[in-house]
Amino acid sequence: MKRYFLACAGAALLASFSLAQAADLDAGKAVFQKFNCASCHGADAKTSVDPAYPVLAGQHEDYLRHALKAYQRGQSGAAASANIRKNPVMGAFAVQLSPDDIDNVTAWLASLPSDLGVRK
Repeated sequence: MKRYFLACAGAALLASFSLAQAADLDAGKAVFQKFNCASCHGADAKTSVDPAYPVLAGQHEDYLRHALKAYQRGQSGAAASANIRKNPVMGAFAVQLSPDDIDNVTAWLASLPSDLGVRK
């Protein structure tokens, strides 16, 4: 039983590592450039042209993924909720992104150096 548990745990660890490695950081940077995200969020993704625009560099990957998907749902005409973001500019960009685009750009943004994070 212990061997079975260890084998399952090892397989799960390997699968999670493979998924984490699946994102293509170069493709993520290309998505950022293709959609001209720098025009609002800055070339470094942390020097926005307006202080109201969020810093993207160093942000948690899962948070960025959720936000982009929420913008996509917001374009569908659904009522605003915690899982839907209605912003005409971001929504228009987000609906053009494939799931791979989202995985790649969020991984790339999360990998960038930033002041975001907890300091001790």
